[in-house]
Amino acid sequence: MFNAKPKKLARQMGLLALTATGVCSMLGASINVVPFMIQRNVPGIGPYVLPAFAFAAIPALFAALAYGILGSAMPRAGGSYIYASRGLNPYLGFIASFSQWFGLSIVIGVIAYVTVPFIRDVTLALGWEGVSQSLEVGWIRVTIALSLIWAFVAINIQGIKSYERIVLPMMFLMFGLGGIVIVAGLIYDTSDFLLALKNRTGITFQPTRHTDFDWRIFLSAAALLFSSFIGFDSIAQAGGEAKNPTKSLPTAILLAIFGVGLFYFLFAASVYHIVPWSYVAQEAMSKDISAPGLLSYVLPSGLGIAILAGAAIALINDLPAMLLSVSRLMFAWAKDGIFPKAVSKIHPKKQTPHVALWAAGGMASIGVLGSHFAGDFFLGIDIMVTSMMVNFLLMCITLVSIGKLNPEIAKRIGVLKNRTMQLLIGWMGIGSLSAFLIIHTYKDMMAETKAWYFHSTPIWGIVMGVASAIFVYNWVRLKKNEPLLKERFLQLPEE
Repeated sequence: MFNAKPKKLARQMGLLALTATGVCSMLGASINVVPFMIQRNVPGIGPYVLPAFAFAAIPALFAALAYGILGSAMPRAGGSYIYASRGLNPYLGFIASFSQWFGLSIVIGVIAYVTVPFIRDVTLALGWEGVSQSLEVGWIRVTIALSLIWAFVAINIQGIKSYERIVLPMMFLMFGLGGIVIVAGLIYDTSDFLLALKNRTGITFQPTRHTDFDWRIFLSAAALLFSSFIGFDSIAQAGGEAKNPTKSLPTAILLAIFGVGLFYFLFAASVYHIVPWSYVAQEAMSKDISAPGLLSYVLPSGLGIAILAGAAIALINDLPAMLLSVSRLMFAWAKDGIFPKAVSKIHPKKQTPHVALWAAGGMASIGVLGSHFAGDFFLGIDIMVTSMMVNFLLMCITLVSIGKLNPEIAKRIGVLKNRTMQLLIGWMGIGSLSAFLIIHTYKDMMAETKAWYFHSTPIWGIVMGVASAIFVYNWVRLKKNEPLLKERFLQLPEE
């Protein structure tokens, strides 16, 4: 009797698609909103945003190198979960990836919710005032955000080729339209902005030339700006669908973080070159601001609309890549028996984890509703930063420990094979990420909020408690039927 081969994910993603997955997960709110709204979230950072941006890249780079090294040895779907569960400890692997999954799922909802005001601003710039006003209505904003999420869930289910047809053109368009801002920074300066502001509004603004440097404020800002470098990890989650993964995964990770990091810095530097930081700080205290809105005073209307459209595209383009990432984490848990087995089902024709994608869409929808009722999208970003710092920290610990805890898999490492270099990267990552995590947690717990649940740290702690309960329950259940369970977790799962 003929036995069909078991269904598995198809290895169809080349280097360009993998890099685009990381780029599209990184670019978005981080580039158009966070470097400017940080003036409200971290009062007093003033002119030191760019140095804080550069400082925030240091732990992110060590984490990226750790991901790349581990990815070359363990090219499977669910990257971070596989790395830590095989190279460190099954429980810590689940905690690391659950932390990542929770943070990214919430921020998918945040991004979908924040996208609507950008669409509103585009319609306003085009003179569609009726449409613009309707997009400010709460239920309409929530409906559009949810529609974006579920549209991209459907596209992801259709398969990698469908995913690429959406992500790649949008990525190039995003860079092209974002490049207008960088060029504008070479053409215009602060005097042009102040003149345009006076001509349009009648306001004469006197920029503040100096503010005292405060290390505590600087480090708090850097910890938050760390969120701008989160997203390259989504490349690792697609390890089960990458062509030539031993080489393509680490290469794509490094291309994404260096390319996006350079683009971030040039973009933010251009905006602050044109718009005085003191004006940015003043505006941020009273309303939500973005790069396109700040530059609308000085740029011709056509270019203003183009960068508004670019910002909206950058935000929208986050969604398919991040949905791919979180769905592959759940798929990997289910394959290992730590999550319901149904989540590991693969579509019979599309070869995609369709159940995991539906579940990812459901969790992201909670993020939309949370953003709406909390009234401040920075809560979602704070949760993501806490979650991803923990995740990256555990990846660096895995890199340090894998040589002793799982030497067989350690032998598979295909890049930076020198063990001394691996240990240096791992320990530098552990030190810098631990410091950032402490700073971020302290800032969060000291912040004044309306209620305790508007602090990201206790929310994250509760979620990790739930994750621990899920793991313990399933581990005990598996152990009853599988005496050699620990030995299984020293081997890579089948593709």
